[in-house]
Amino acid sequence: MAERRVFEPVSQKRVVSIGPQASVRDAAGVMTRANCGSVLVMEPPQTLLGIVTERDLMTRVLAKGLDPERTTVREIMTPNPTCVPPETLVSDAVVIMLERGFRHLPIVGPGSRILGVFSVRDALPREIGAALGQAEFNEQVNDALG
Repeated sequence: MAERRVFEPVSQKRVVSIGPQASVRDAAGVMTRANCGSVLVMEPPQTLLGIVTERDLMTRVLAKGLDPERTTVREIMTPNPTCVPPETLVSDAVVIMLERGFRHLPIVGPGSRILGVFSVRDALPREIGAALGQAEFNEQVNDALG
């Protein structure tokens, strides 16, 4: 069975985005309504500035006691997030997420067009297993190389 590409599981979803001056509360509302774990921070027409995730809301807002009404997403976003092209294998995307410690990857197509966001939740168990094996192998190689 051929392995899926990252765009396949997200191709039916719309891009969920918000402007950089929006409040953290607005971002949480957008994510809740879209039933997703992240929102892209974008400036029109198609400029990706950053990403805000559920984890960001917890660690960068709630844990620090920031006011979600007065804090903008620009203040708490991860700027210039790592992105992948739509032809990236799902297992390769999961390896990137495992090695770098995040759960969401914007998918960027030709002309820097944002096509969606791949979440680790979009991966199937067999793809996660393949990625874990690759990540473990990469770690062993890095240890051996010093």
